[in-house]
Amino acid sequence: MGLFDRVTGKSSVDSSEDATSDAPPKSGDAPKKKGLFARFRQGLQKTASVLNTDIRDLFKQEGRLPDDEFLGELFAILVKSDMGAGPAAEIRDQIKNDFRGRKVQMAEVLQVISRKLRELMAQPEEPIQYVESGPTVVLVVGVNGSGKTTSIAKLATMFQQQGRTVVLGAGDTFRAAAVQQLTIWAERTGAEIVTGKQGTDPASVAHQAVTRAIESKVDVCVIDTAGRLQTQNSLMQELGKIRRVISKQIEDAPHEVLLVLDATAGQNGISQAKGFSDAAGCTGIVLAKLDGTAKGGVVVPIRQQFELPVKYIGVGEQAEDLALFNADEFVDALFAEGDSNA
Repeated sequence: MGLFDRVTGKSSVDSSEDATSDAPPKSGDAPKKKGLFARFRQGLQKTASVLNTDIRDLFKQEGRLPDDEFLGELFAILVKSDMGAGPAAEIRDQIKNDFRGRKVQMAEVLQVISRKLRELMAQPEEPIQYVESGPTVVLVVGVNGSGKTTSIAKLATMFQQQGRTVVLGAGDTFRAAAVQQLTIWAERTGAEIVTGKQGTDPASVAHQAVTRAIESKVDVCVIDTAGRLQTQNSLMQELGKIRRVISKQIEDAPHEVLLVLDATAGQNGISQAKGFSDAAGCTGIVLAKLDGTAKGGVVVPIRQQFELPVKYIGVGEQAEDLALFNADEFVDALFAEGDSNA
């Protein structure tokens, strides 16, 4: 399956983290939706502009020698795209080695960048790894405002469109709005939900949700966690507690720990990936809010440093706009120019 083998569903998922309106969209209210590839390209528009426009500005008609000045300028452009210093240095050094002593053309440089990015981003397509028996437990983590709760709604819809039953655990007990929003989406998607009073121990809610999933013999249990900054040590330690509680109920659970990463987060996404991976043992990323304000290039250094696969991407506000990530199509979109209605 490719990047655009998407989920289909009838629910509409609001892109605002704290949206609580449960009024379904009226038919005819929304403009005709662009194709997924067009919207994905639009989401990577800033990064693509850097790679295609800024690099073009480096060149003269007859090309350039890959000397220190040229390589330094190229490195700065790559870092500007949010790829990070590590991947940018690898690309710079590759071009230096490949074209030593002769002038290089822009097309050749872009070809090397594309090839190197494919190597750096290489990963198997890794959707949720379901267990053979009992509920598959998915823990979802991320900072406030990352799109975590709406991503859970999209995941729940996806599971149900695949014919799987779902229980949600509203573990973000510190924010009443988060519980309210997730409850609304549970009602929309038809998923069962387990909640607790505001301020309840999140690990207790997680325990109740897993217990309910076992008793009801559902296929998937998705547990929301309190949005927190990766620098809040006490809250990050709480994630470890949630993991321990779950693992006592089901061996090897949680089976997936998904970090919802705001595609507009830039280099802060690297800090988030490190903090949450250390605290919760992340198994993959859901790249949310991939719209025209994003610089999706940040997933390159995250993939390089932490070997975390990007499992899904959110390219719109509808429940169907959750797609499997495909590295080749990601790189293709980075080098796509112009707009398309494809």
